[in-house]
Order: sequence, then C-alpha cells, then structure tokens
Amino acid sequence: MAKVAFLGLGVMGFPMAGHLAAKGHQVAVWNRTTAKASAWADRHGGATATTAREAALGAEFVMACVGNDDDLREVCTGPDGAFAGMDPGAIFIDHTTVSARVTRELATLAAAKGLGFVDAPVSGGQAGAENGVLSIMCGGAEPDYDRAEPVLAAYARVCRRLGDSGAGQLAKMMNQICIAGLMQGLSEALAFGQKAGLDGEKVVEVISQGAAGSWQMANRHKTMLKDEFDFGFAVDWMRKDLGICLDTAEEIGARLPVTALIDQFYKDVQLMGGGRNDTSSLIRRLK
Repeated sequence: MAKVAFLGLGVMGFPMAGHLAAKGHQVAVWNRTTAKASAWADRHGGATATTAREAALGAEFVMACVGNDDDLREVCTGPDGAFAGMDPGAIFIDHTTVSARVTRELATLAAAKGLGFVDAPVSGGQAGAENGVLSIMCGGAEPDYDRAEPVLAAYARVCRRLGDSGAGQLAKMMNQICIAGLMQGLSEALAFGQKAGLDGEKVVEVISQGAAGSWQMANRHKTMLKDEFDFGFAVDWMRKDLGICLDTAEEIGARLPVTALIDQFYKDVQLMGGGRNDTSSLIRRLK
C-alpha cells in the first residue's frame, strides 16, 4: 500500500480517490472548494489539505484530475504547487485531459526536481470512475509507469503505457475524436428514426448487435430518445477537448474535417443553453 495524494475532487476525481482509499492506500486530498474535500474525508477517511503542496508532502504518488492546462500548471508549480511538496523519486500522475505540450513542459520540470511524471488521461466517464473501470492511457518513462500501474489498478479496467511523455494525451485525443464522430452518427440515426415513425428502442435492440453497435449506442440511446441530458460528460468539456485535438492536428499536420464540423455542432448546443448537458445532447440540434 502507498501514501498518495489526490488533487481535484470533481465528478471523476471524487470516486477515483475513493477507490484508492478502499484499496487501503493512505490518501490525502485537496480541492479548491474545501467543502468537497471535507465531504470526501467524511465518506472515505483520509486527510485533507489546504494546498496542493501540503497534500503532496511525503506522498509516493500524487494524482491530479483538474480542468485544463492552466489548472494543471497551477496545481503543479509555484510555492503552493504539488512539485514543491514532493520528495525526489515521487511520481506525479496526471489524469486531466490537457495538451501534450503542457504535459511535456511539466514532465521536464518534474525531471529537473528528480520527480517522475506520468500523463494518464482516462476514458469511461463518471460511471467508469464510480465503478472503478476506467480505461487509462499513459505516457512517460517506463520505470515510472511500472511503479504507478499497481496503484492505478484501483480504478482501471485497462491501463497501458503508449509511449513517452505526451503519448497518453495524444491517445486521449484519438478517443475524443472517435466519440465525436460516433455521437453525431447516433444522433442522426435516432432523429431519422423518429421522423420515420420507427420505435427507436426496438431498432437499437437489433442494430446494436451488428456492426453499428457502440458504447455510446448501448449507454445513451434511451436518454437521447427521452430528451434527458442532465448528467454525464458536459458539452463545455467536450469542446475544450476537441479544441485540444484541433490545435494538435494543426501542429502535426493531421486533418480532422469531421471533428472540426462536430465541434461547431457542439457550439450550437452551447448557444441553445446546453453547455452543461451530456455530450449526447448533440441530438438536440436535429430535433
């Protein structure tokens, strides 16, 4: 069992940190909203901290799951950042979806301080975090990953190292590109079926067993047909992620024509007031 710190207790971080505690790890948590850290400690035990640095003191592993590039820089660097509290040899594990650029920047700073750094974005959503069955895509030095993997097993269905620093974030971009295309296709199919007068649930029961089947179809079609979107991964966050994908594509010379179009469709959903709705709310544009 390890001494760990977890920074960021949102809809993903809160249950992920809970799984670490349930596995017997010694966990200290930090969150910008102290009430949420206190609520976590009331439920799971463990310690709370007033700064990222305080949470990281003496920890073998420090996990973060925050909002974006700037949030991650803030929790890592500066006098109150996690790096200031970590001992040489400790490993920082980043579960935030951020750019590969900031990942490499922070990995370089970590190495200068004698720290390991593993970028480890996740897929599986809130349900995957709560049930401890996330897919974790990792980048970083192989020895650091090998040390981190047994701890990550607390909430992983599958966990793989895919290359050096930034590889995990690049893999997460691929994940989001796939989801965007799948969600638009599912939205169009369900809206088409409703216009055609078909029973969407009965049709999905059939086509989900064939080549059209996907996680999105299995887990989102019922709520999409009922116009229920007050849950899940928010459109605002999806647009943040797709922006990272599009910026990176520009940097490396890749083409993402469909992703660029669907990003604008999600902008339409935001303008309709659906920024906090689940990404499956893309179907609202078609109704």
